[in-house]
Amino acid sequence: MGVCLTVPMADAIGPWLRRDRRLAYANPWIEVYDDEVIQPDGEPGTYGVVHPKFLAAGIVALDAGGSVLLVGQHRYTLDLFTWGIPGGGVPFDEDPLDGAKRELVEETGATATSWHELARFTLSNSITDGRGVVFLASGLSDGVPQREGTEAGMQTRWLPLDEALRSVDTGEIHDVFTQVGLLAAERYLRRSPGGVSSGSTPEGTRST
Repeated sequence: MGVCLTVPMADAIGPWLRRDRRLAYANPWIEVYDDEVIQPDGEPGTYGVVHPKFLAAGIVALDAGGSVLLVGQHRYTLDLFTWGIPGGGVPFDEDPLDGAKRELVEETGATATSWHELARFTLSNSITDGRGVVFLASGLSDGVPQREGTEAGMQTRWLPLDEALRSVDTGEIHDVFTQVGLLAAERYLRRSPGGVSSGSTPEGTRST
């Protein structure tokens, strides 16, 4: 893709000075910038910034027995099949909760009657300005997934929250987005009397 200069004048970024910005690459999901900077030590340098065009929204979906709904798929970047919470990109001009509800339906078919925002955070903030938000969803009902082409072959599984947390401890679940969501959910539930239990799934609980 062609290159263009988007910031022709000096711009103070804390102790940094951005002298110029070049759009090095763009697609429908990300932009990559090559910035000419003056570093905090006063020396010239360059800084690459990956700018996602969407807010990342994730959902910790818990059933009445305290099991979490996970999705599994092969990740192109890692060449590895991984498990994590449902989620996806939400346009910046859309309410994050609306986007999270849509992503839950698209990936799993599930809907929820109760939602709570658990955490907001940044992602790999040394190389990207990407931001994320994660919600707790409960009062779940089943439905039919409406997956995109990149999600063909996606699988779902129910795992008791305490087992999912052990998978974080062992590194089996290594996706940062999922780790933040599960740990934030566990902390929220411990502080919330009458919250969803983190016990095992009762016999006969739904599976997909």
